[in-house]
Amino acid sequence: MCGFFVLLKLCNFKAMRPPSGNSSPVPTDSVRVLIVDDEPQSRSLISKLLSIHFPKLIIDEAGNVAVAVEKIHQHMPRLIFLDVQMRGETGFDLLDRIEAENFGIIFTTAHSEFALKAFRYSALDYLMKPLDTEEFKAAVEKAFEKLRNKNSSAEQLEFLKELKSGNKIPDKLTIPTPEGFLFVTISDILYCHAVGNYTEFYLRSNQKILSSYTLGYYAEMLESHNFFRVHRAYLVGLSHIKMYKRGNGGSVIMNNGEEIEISRGHKEDFLKLFQG
Repeated sequence: MCGFFVLLKLCNFKAMRPPSGNSSPVPTDSVRVLIVDDEPQSRSLISKLLSIHFPKLIIDEAGNVAVAVEKIHQHMPRLIFLDVQMRGETGFDLLDRIEAENFGIIFTTAHSEFALKAFRYSALDYLMKPLDTEEFKAAVEKAFEKLRNKNSSAEQLEFLKELKSGNKIPDKLTIPTPEGFLFVTISDILYCHAVGNYTEFYLRSNQKILSSYTLGYYAEMLESHNFFRVHRAYLVGLSHIKMYKRGNGGSVIMNNGEEIEISRGHKEDFLKLFQG
């Protein structure tokens, strides 16, 4: 399976930046888009937004997986909006029945908190409501940009399926890089360093990985894996601390010898972690 995936959440939408550059990646000729959702109002909303902002797209709809499979084989759409949870079936049932080689997929979902966390660990993008027109346009443009560049997120999807089937806190993290995606075991992460709007990961293997996501984005996930934000620019793995040094705020020596300052505002909460 060689498609790529963007998550669009219709209940709560998270802001997404439109892609840079002046030229839109959306094709100027007629291209088919398929909306797969068991709720007519959801299909109608997506169809209306597409008609307004991308009038050259040919829009088709399916209310269940069987109809979607038929329309995919008949019309070969370039982009599919796919609802994750439908009555008696899921979007993954559709993915198991097709080869997503020549089209992109934008997931739509009103999933549980765990499922949303799984999507984030998989580094799949999602938007949160109230739905903003520019955010919706950015999601479509991003999908066609990936099609144009022939980027694939098949590994991300398989990772997502593994997380969802296990229904537990993941022990791996998907990190987007300029070259693609790296799947990193969380216990191998020594600490993370904020560099502007980017995050540097330092691993036990002495490897350094630069991600285009912010430290705050990762802090929300990693704090449940025994990580602590000792400074606004540093998130450290507590199990990889070799020594604490007293001082104004103090500092920690990591297992790789790196010394990281603890801000005064975080010192008290940090020390409480080690008090009996």
